[in-house]
Amino acid sequence: MESEANVLGGELAPCGTDPMTGAMRDGYCYPLQRDPGRHEICAVMTEEFLQYSKGQGNDLVTPRPDLDFPGLEPGNRWCVCVPRWMEAELADRAPPVVLEATSEDVLEDISRSTLEAHEHDGGETQSAASNGHSN
Repeated sequence: MESEANVLGGELAPCGTDPMTGAMRDGYCYPLQRDPGRHEICAVMTEEFLQYSKGQGNDLVTPRPDLDFPGLEPGNRWCVCVPRWMEAELADRAPPVVLEATSEDVLEDISRSTLEAHEHDGGETQSAASNGHSN
């Protein structure tokens, strides 16, 4: 991956490695010509977003070993598609965004102020599951 910028203008930070995210499964949310879904927003999964996405036909909860997809749970960081995040935002189901790990290309479609309104406030932790949630 060549050096990419985030929505804050700094160097793009990794989004998540457990589970490994990104269109290339390298932990980063950056634009790729061969990724028409535009998995460029680093978001922290919430139950509301996971259920919303499933209702829209994109089940992110069920593991898919054939696609090397472990299934997601609340607290996981994942590179989500720009159009899906925008739909979820309109439906009041948008997950929190990790600005440091979200590609600056997203700003072509979503304002920085909108992204900041959904900023994840959990610091640099990989998973919100460590904040007392248990399964």
